[in-house]
Amino acid sequence: MTFKEFNFHPLLYQGIEASGYENATPVQELVIPSILANRDLIASAQTGTGKTAAFLLPLINRYIDHKHEHKVSALIIVPTRELAKQISQHIEGFTYFTELSFIAIYGGNDGQNFVAEKKALQMGADIVVCTPGRLIAHMNMDYFDLKGVQCLVLDEADRMLDMGFQDDLTKIINFLPTKRQTLLFSATMPERIRQLAKKILIDPVEVNIAISKPPEKIIQKAYIVFEEQKLRLVKHLIKNTKCKHILVFCSRKSSVKELARELGRARFNVAEIHSDLDQKQREQTLSDFTSEKISILVATDILSRGIDIDTIDLVINYDVPNDAEDYVHRIGRTARAEADGIAITIVSKKEQAAFAGIESMLGNSVPKEPVPEELGAVPEYKPKDSSNRPPNRRFKPRGKSTNDTRR
Repeated sequence: MTFKEFNFHPLLYQGIEASGYENATPVQELVIPSILANRDLIASAQTGTGKTAAFLLPLINRYIDHKHEHKVSALIIVPTRELAKQISQHIEGFTYFTELSFIAIYGGNDGQNFVAEKKALQMGADIVVCTPGRLIAHMNMDYFDLKGVQCLVLDEADRMLDMGFQDDLTKIINFLPTKRQTLLFSATMPERIRQLAKKILIDPVEVNIAISKPPEKIIQKAYIVFEEQKLRLVKHLIKNTKCKHILVFCSRKSSVKELARELGRARFNVAEIHSDLDQKQREQTLSDFTSEKISILVATDILSRGIDIDTIDLVINYDVPNDAEDYVHRIGRTARAEADGIAITIVSKKEQAAFAGIESMLGNSVPKEPVPEELGAVPEYKPKDSSNRPPNRRFKPRGKSTNDTRR
């Protein structure tokens, strides 16, 4: 199905064509007609399925000739500043030939940006993309209201709840008019998302696009090692791969910092990204990685969702992710835009049970690759057996516990 079949505004068509879009994805075919019909919607769709354009295009179509009269017309709430920025970039492309107004509001900016956000909220905007905390900060100053919001979009709702934004979302929603269109997108549908949907949606259309399954074109591999062998293995993998654009995921900030430092000492072209960097540093790092000035990026799960970089050809899970959904989102950073990609997970003895759980959720076993002989003896893959012990302690990230597990 082509986008011409949706009967969009001619100026929007120009933006769609200029952005390189031609055929709709399955989620777009299912979602766009319902949004155009002003129905509430709950959709299960992971990143990489085209869901961003699925809700942006009908919203833009609605507001191209709209006079917002100093009010916010559509509010899109997302979990991270990276996703807010990405969505605003999509809007910029789609609306290039229109006069539609929009702004992205997210934390980590300087005071000048906050002033610009304040002015936009006071003057009104057709579409506001925001993170919950930043919008709450503006709301607490009481210089604007959200009574003109006609459409609310919650993107990656499951991630927002995981990050503890439940109360912020409730506060924001309570300030919105009850008569509005509400669109909820979530990669997973746990009970708490269902409960949230019951509270804020009215007779919603339900759309389910297959989740928890990585694209078949991603070649998945796993290496079973002792924790102390991980660093040597990742150096070996990077040194011997033909892949030129590599994203390495760690589960803790401390692990990201130490691994990036060790790879730098080995003279790899590497950078790191995590929440300890300020916004300008993170944006510059992402820009350098996207433009391939940097060939290896070590990151926390802050980059596992909502980042579209089409040239990543290898993803390495230095640590096993927490669950199957996180695994799918991590490895989904490769094999985008019809390209091929490789995803490698390095599994330590203590992570075998978690990885086995991921394989069970995926419904298939990830092939186990032979470990280079120079690394020495390795444990067998026996997730229920913890009898093996590591032979040495050559490298172990000096992370701290629970407070260091997120981004």
